[in-house]
Amino acid sequence: MRFTDLHSHYLPGVDDGVRSSEEGVALCRALGAAGFGRVIATPHIRTAMFPNERETLGRAFEAFAAEAAGADASGDGAMPELGLAAEHFFDDVFWELFERGGSLPYPGGKAALIELPSETIPLGLDRLFFQMSVRGVRPVLAHPERYSPLFSETDSLDPILDVGALPLLDLMSLMGRYGRRPQEAAERMLEEGVYYAACSDAHRPSDVPIVAQAIERLTALVGADERDELLGTNPVRILEGRADP
Repeated sequence: MRFTDLHSHYLPGVDDGVRSSEEGVALCRALGAAGFGRVIATPHIRTAMFPNERETLGRAFEAFAAEAAGADASGDGAMPELGLAAEHFFDDVFWELFERGGSLPYPGGKAALIELPSETIPLGLDRLFFQMSVRGVRPVLAHPERYSPLFSETDSLDPILDVGALPLLDLMSLMGRYGRRPQEAAERMLEEGVYYAACSDAHRPSDVPIVAQAIERLTALVGADERDELLGTNPVRILEGRADP
């Protein structure tokens, strides 16, 4: 089974991901070699830090996709299918951005990737996530294992899970990339069955060997069938708007 990566940073020069088109192509090729047949770029949209906009990211993606197509045609290695979304930071301007159509959901418009502050679960998050779901956009929660309120317990996620949020595992958490506590939280959440899908969150080509090791670790923890659901079946369901309630 070829996997679908819902979270990566291969679009050059727009955030803390790759800096050049050449590096972006190398990252995409490496992810393809690691088993991903489709890779979605999710550059940050975050006030003051990464003030990206839907239109400018769209133009940047079109330019990169053209370069990637040329690189693929060169015969140096097959590229995965590419797509564009954004990693939206849940701050005080996100809801206004969403309501006026300035957010950048996944291809098809049926889900959007949301990142939370690392130290707190925002008040009223369940209400706004419910409103997103009512409007036909499922919130996909980036790397919950990396938020400190969830290091020791998962109960505080229940309200947003109840309104349709879909937790997304950052594979590199399983290899300790972000520290011991996120790694332990990721393993606990896997055991609890919290995650709906998994992703690379790769920012540069050197991340991909860690991602490949993490896929092996994921297989050891949950088995090949569940690995294929997390990396293959369920990401496609998210994009198609068929994610289980």
